[in-house]
Amino acid sequence: MLVVWIGAAVWLERHGRLPAPDGTFDAIVVPGCKVWEGGQASGALDRRVRLAVRLFHEGRAPLFVTTGGLGEHPPTEARCAALLAVSLGVPEHVIVEEGQSTSTEENARFAASLVNAPRVLVVSDAYHAWRCQRVFARHFDEVRAVGAPVRGRGAWRQALREAVVCAVYAVRSRL
Repeated sequence: MLVVWIGAAVWLERHGRLPAPDGTFDAIVVPGCKVWEGGQASGALDRRVRLAVRLFHEGRAPLFVTTGGLGEHPPTEARCAALLAVSLGVPEHVIVEEGQSTSTEENARFAASLVNAPRVLVVSDAYHAWRCQRVFARHFDEVRAVGAPVRGRGAWRQALREAVVCAVYAVRSRL
């Protein structure tokens, strides 16, 4: 069982590191992640936003959607991500903030209710990209996901956790 768990974690991390798919989309969506004290984006949120901004500047989508509600520290994850995106050159008028969600499932469902964007490119961490693609596909017509690489020991810890979360999502028919 341990070998399967580790194998799944390795596969999730490697799968999410695949290059961004070719073509354009209606929107780029950034799933929320923790905000540190003082309103600073966590490492994961920062990675996600930076990759999403790069893809936005490449012309991959005209709309930039940030998601995530209020965690332990303000502002909401969506607002923190939006502020970072603006600081990196994304115009405010193309950003839609979904600031109520508390899970990947809610990120997808609530974002879908806010935007008319049948084709979306979801940008998360590498280990999270596979689940994002499946969960978001329940709410959007066409979904592709790409992951920002995570470095160091934290990458494998998160990938091992994600393998368990994927199993839980599968059992609950959320994939």
